[in-house]
Amino acid sequence: MCDKLGVVATAVQGSLFEHNERRELGDGAFIDIRSGWLTDCDTLFDELLTCVPWRAERRHMYDRVVDVPRLVSFHDLSVEEPPHPKIARLRRRLNDIYGGELGEPFTTVGLCCYRDGSDSVAWHGDTIGRSSSHDTMVAIVSLGATRTFAMRRRGGGRSLRFPMAHGDLLVMGGSCQRTWEHSVPKTSTSAGPRISIQFRPRDVR
Repeated sequence: MCDKLGVVATAVQGSLFEHNERRELGDGAFIDIRSGWLTDCDTLFDELLTCVPWRAERRHMYDRVVDVPRLVSFHDLSVEEPPHPKIARLRRRLNDIYGGELGEPFTTVGLCCYRDGSDSVAWHGDTIGRSSSHDTMVAIVSLGATRTFAMRRRGGGRSLRFPMAHGDLLVMGGSCQRTWEHSVPKTSTSAGPRISIQFRPRDVR
């Protein structure tokens, strides 16, 4: 169990838009990138590794069931407490920054643990439950080892590749989930564990 009273404070930079790099991707899609947005996060990373109720998933692939190559944990913060108190703090900060532009708050948090370079996630776009034309945002905070976050237009083509390091923030907004796909590819390079913290509004998964 986490010691929710004895944790060390996590520092978040005062204003994302004072330091933000926004890239317009076309067709209403954009990403915001901020290196080192979350500081003093070594303790948070270590505590999440041990405190989060990680679970392994399996899925059908062709004619067999295979292990999903990462550990996951999902929490609806509108009805349950986050797995660590600093996650609630991060959510409040991101809502302060993006709530007006998004038009609604982030209400869920999904966490993925990539244990080493063989863990990955395949090309996909997050599912939007309300309508296929709805624009949304997904905010991702990365902790631990640096891993490549790749993006490409739906249907394939040349990909954009961003090295996400300890404390980096990447926000996908506008039509990103409808017009682009993203992935975390495997790597043959030696890589330690990485945790991805993904904040989403309701009905986005």
